[in-house]
Amino acid sequence: MNITERNKQLMKKFEQMINTADEKLAEELVSPDAPFYTPASPEPLYGGKGYLSVVHWMRTGFSDVQWKIQDMAADEEKTAVHWILTGTHDGEFMGIKPTGNKISVSVMNFYYFDSKGKVIKDVAAEGMIGILRGIGAVN
Repeated sequence: MNITERNKQLMKKFEQMINTADEKLAEELVSPDAPFYTPASPEPLYGGKGYLSVVHWMRTGFSDVQWKIQDMAADEEKTAVHWILTGTHDGEFMGIKPTGNKISVSVMNFYYFDSKGKVIKDVAAEGMIGILRGIGAVN
């Protein structure tokens, strides 16, 4: 299997990891030094546990949150993933009381890999505005 195909396969495992919050997969797939930036924390979060803390944060507002890969494009060092994020706003999220609204948000991320095939960087397009629109916080 070439590196491009390997990266696509890794992203399919990554999808499983974030939808199940599997710590073992997170450790396998994410470099411990990889920084992740999120509105959930003023400081970057690191490694698989840091990435999963973002998943847990999302679940406080959307207990049924799921990410589904819609499309991918990959080369030897990075993979672009078009995600559809779905969930029900059934918990407080960023200070906004539950609305019961169902959301479906298109999100785009670029994942960068080290030579061992671990994620070392995640660059996300701003999906938060879609989430806030979905729960009625902004128009």
